[in-house]
Amino acid sequence: MNDSLNQPSTYVPPKVWKWEKENGGRFAKVNRPTAGATHEKELPVGKHPLQLYSLATPNGVKVTVMLEELLARGVTGAEYDAWLIHIDDGDQFGSGFVAANPNSKIPALMDHSRDPVTRVFESGAILLYLAEKFGAFVPDDPAKRAECLSWLFWQMGSAPYLGGGFGHFYAYAPFKIEYCIDRYAMEVKRQLDVLDQHLADHRFMCGNDYTIADMAIWPWYGGVVLNAAYDAAEFLGADSYKHLGRWAREVDKRKAVQRGRMVNRSFGPLEQQLRERHDASDFATKTQDKIEPKSAD
Repeated sequence: MNDSLNQPSTYVPPKVWKWEKENGGRFAKVNRPTAGATHEKELPVGKHPLQLYSLATPNGVKVTVMLEELLARGVTGAEYDAWLIHIDDGDQFGSGFVAANPNSKIPALMDHSRDPVTRVFESGAILLYLAEKFGAFVPDDPAKRAECLSWLFWQMGSAPYLGGGFGHFYAYAPFKIEYCIDRYAMEVKRQLDVLDQHLADHRFMCGNDYTIADMAIWPWYGGVVLNAAYDAAEFLGADSYKHLGRWAREVDKRKAVQRGRMVNRSFGPLEQQLRERHDASDFATKTQDKIEPKSAD
């Protein structure tokens, strides 16, 4: 590596920035400074009222965990079809997806049980929409509800520093920049400490009740401390956050969480990938290890 990359840059920003080339990194081919559809492509629609278009990133996992938790609770109206959005291929810029989410980010939910069909985008908004629709996983008591929503929105505001900041520069950038990694590692460790101190006195984020706040925070911060995100647990000293680790492991053991993190997953072990989900039986019959032919020994 060129040591000069860690030195103060001689770059001087122009008066007006122009996008002239890809900036490198894992997602360079799908990043662009404009919004809107790039091609015509309608979204498929399955048999259930709830249609989810997503990918098993932390934001996508939030919603599939919520849906699986609702079904585990016996809420039959939460049955859903989950369709895989290949962000590396630019599916999020198809006309149908842009109509569902003008921000072209997963996940997007279409509720066909309502007239007109209701679109919901932004993962936190989807969690709250489902919680209110089915009367589950959000407290009724005003004070407890305020606490739950505060932590939900804490996650929505904090995670960009973890994902777009630390995760990008530590794991995805085309080269390592000490200043960027140090800057975001400091902030992520502060956030981990916020959670650790809070969970020292609470079983879940809102006390003894498991809520949408846990479902929102776990895929991001649980993923880090369990070393399922960015392979950075050692670098961040995740083992030192004992209360956060206890909570992360407890949530990780929930059957609905284990199912939810498999849905729309297109990476990792084949037996953990359920790329599309249309029925509960799909977990037993349609994981990728049962679809892809086994290689010859």
